[in-house]
Amino acid sequence: MMSTKAFTLVSAVEWELLAGDKERVHIECVECCGKNLYVGTGDCVVYHFLLEERALPTGTATFSATKQLHRHLGFRKPVNELRAASALNRLLVLCDNSITLVNMMSLEPVPSGARIKGAAALALNENPVNGDPFCVEVCIISVKRRTIQLFLVYEDRVQIVREVSTPEQPLAVAVDGHFLCLALTTQYIILNYNTGFSQDLFPYCSEEKRPIVKRIGRQEFLLAGPGGLGMFATVAGISQRAPVHWSENVIGAAICFPYVIALDDEFITVHSMLDQQQKQTLPFKEGHILQDFEGRVIVATSKGVYILVPLPLEKQIQDLLASHRVEEALVLAKGARRNIPKEKFQVMYRRILQQAGFIQFAQLQFLEAKELFRSGQLDVRELISLYPFLLPTSSSFTRSHPPLHEYADLNQLTQGDQEKMAKCKRFLMSYLNEVRSTEVANGYKEDIDTALLKLYAEADHDSLLDLLVTENSCLLTDSAAWLEKHNKYFALGLLYHYNNQDAAAVQLWVNIVNGDIHDSTRSDLYEYVVDFLTYSLDQELVWKYADWVLQKSEEVGVQVFTKRPLDEQQSSFSPDSVITCLKKYPKALVKYLEHLVTDRRLQKEEYHTQLALLYLDEVLRQRSGADSEAAEATEAQLKLRRLLQKSDLYRVHLLIDRIRGAGLPMESAILHGKLEEHEEALRILVHELRDFPAAEDYCLWRSEGRDPPYRQRLFHTLLAMYLQPGPAAPELTVAATDLLNHHAADFDAAQVLPLLPGSWSVQLLRPFLTGAVRSSVHARRTTQVALGLAKSENLIYKYDKMKLKGSSVQLSDKKVCQMCQNPFCEPVFVRYPNGGLVHTHCAASRHTNPSSPGPGART
Repeated sequence: MMSTKAFTLVSAVEWELLAGDKERVHIECVECCGKNLYVGTGDCVVYHFLLEERALPTGTATFSATKQLHRHLGFRKPVNELRAASALNRLLVLCDNSITLVNMMSLEPVPSGARIKGAAALALNENPVNGDPFCVEVCIISVKRRTIQLFLVYEDRVQIVREVSTPEQPLAVAVDGHFLCLALTTQYIILNYNTGFSQDLFPYCSEEKRPIVKRIGRQEFLLAGPGGLGMFATVAGISQRAPVHWSENVIGAAICFPYVIALDDEFITVHSMLDQQQKQTLPFKEGHILQDFEGRVIVATSKGVYILVPLPLEKQIQDLLASHRVEEALVLAKGARRNIPKEKFQVMYRRILQQAGFIQFAQLQFLEAKELFRSGQLDVRELISLYPFLLPTSSSFTRSHPPLHEYADLNQLTQGDQEKMAKCKRFLMSYLNEVRSTEVANGYKEDIDTALLKLYAEADHDSLLDLLVTENSCLLTDSAAWLEKHNKYFALGLLYHYNNQDAAAVQLWVNIVNGDIHDSTRSDLYEYVVDFLTYSLDQELVWKYADWVLQKSEEVGVQVFTKRPLDEQQSSFSPDSVITCLKKYPKALVKYLEHLVTDRRLQKEEYHTQLALLYLDEVLRQRSGADSEAAEATEAQLKLRRLLQKSDLYRVHLLIDRIRGAGLPMESAILHGKLEEHEEALRILVHELRDFPAAEDYCLWRSEGRDPPYRQRLFHTLLAMYLQPGPAAPELTVAATDLLNHHAADFDAAQVLPLLPGSWSVQLLRPFLTGAVRSSVHARRTTQVALGLAKSENLIYKYDKMKLKGSSVQLSDKKVCQMCQNPFCEPVFVRYPNGGLVHTHCAASRHTNPSSPGPGART
């Protein structure tokens, strides 16, 4: 049994904080949800306060309220009741017989304007039956006589689900599941609105005392009975607890297990539910509100709000634990579990589980210990503190008092046994890794992550890097010293990076690559540094180490610029700035220009010309080098040719001058083609290179995207070149026949046939002639089909015209023009295909102004 002084009355909201510069403020109702306190006043204003609780060494607490905002609801009546529906973020406000839904934070009514009208009182069903987590069940006493209504309230709408008639006018109501506990005019009843069955409880006189109906638990209610008794009743209509004796003039009641608290005109009285005795009396005048909210008891006068703070309930159980009567403590805690506030029960029960966990841990029963620690939600620092030097030096943690165990540290627990100590460290690594992302770590993640880092580094564990590259709370000072002590320099760089010290991280990694310090964690650290700089937003840092990465490898180092995300191409990394930097590194410059031209497709002549010149210089260098490899020269030439063919931005004349006399006929032909000098280009390909497939490809390349006549001219030019007399005539004859046979569709047979030598046989040109005949026949037939379709369409129009001419039209002085609605004065008119008749001048005006309305689309 707790001490007689069960509660302390502390102020939460003073009149000055509530009223401000107002002269009169009258508190009508309160609602509390977590830290949010709402106050409704007589002038139709709802106030929102944030409650902050500060525990005192005596075991009690003080509260301070911070006003968030207030809002006038637009009525002239007082706010009668407030109910919070935290799952919906809604506050239900009863004012002027109407329940309005407002946002819990902004106090703004919901945009839909949803409300419940005709309500005299309301109650929330804390044991809902519909099973939808996104709505709350609301029971109201309707302004309609002898009527109870039940609603489903959603975020932005309300839905009536049941209307229940009562034998007398209801004055107060509480709801649990399908059961309503009602205070009627002369008696209390239990009513099952689902079945309609009602159970009379006991009579009372509503004219003499205010009825009290309060749900205190599942299917159980507290009622203000006759003779100053607080009566308990279940939904079955029976009482499982003895009544408590309180004042005849009780105004309100609340429950804070194991106590019933009652309010009358002058006092707050505290009664035990276990022995029904009055335990405490607190003077409290002018009080008119007493309510409990999730274990927090609030009382109020018309001018202020106060909180009844209970003394610690766990004191009894702690006495049992102090004498090692653990089972008795468990029995006591479990017996009170149903009615003790959840938080207090958890505190008591968790401590017992934690103590049992340390007993198992000391016996190296790690699986059992872990389960007990988890169930007891152990503050992990209690466990970490057993391991020397793992907690950060800045940690403010102090062990629980009284202590959960009897060990000073791990050395004492294992008695110096290194094998046992190693097992304990492996267990702690596993346990910390599991709990670091759970609620168990809330508030002290720095201590957990720093301890885990130290364990990983000491054991050379692979998970060290995983910890540092993901979200973590490792303390920099402690962790850096520990990593340096164990030569984990790469990991130290990751730690610096996570703490926004990229310059220190990169310098550390550069020292590793240069061999100044030793750390073999990554064999590809240079590539990692390049990748890191590529995605770094620190422009100065990138430029600082640009020369270093390029000196190590031009091909890899240039990725700092080529792989940088386009949305992060800051002005500092403009192409011109990068090109200036890369002039000392020719291979890197080529790679970067390829990136600009090919990947980013920048349409700037300077970049295309410079890349072409670099390709050309490389080709000429390789051709002049005696020890150059043919494969390299071919690759460079292919790149040059590909650029010359696909780009239209480089300076063609400059490149022709550079290539002239360099022995690069293919490249020269491509450049002449860019200048539309097709005869010269084809001459090079045919007579210099003797590369007939290349000549055909040239025609295809230059005619790509052009009209068919252009393509025909190119192929005719190539054919004419093949047919020129000369010492290579036999070879050219074969090329000419191949050209004709492979590209018959690209030639005009009527122009080609006169050019061919008479000695050529039909068999030789059979594919060409076959294709030409087919094309000619196809063209003729296509033309005939088009002509036939045109004739058919013309015939249809003629038929329509004759039909229109063949039908008669009756015109009288009673017919009116469909456009101006005036009668016809003379037998002259225009008739539309739909039969509509209009004046000639109306038709003429419609054709002049097509937007004017008319009866038909055409005449």
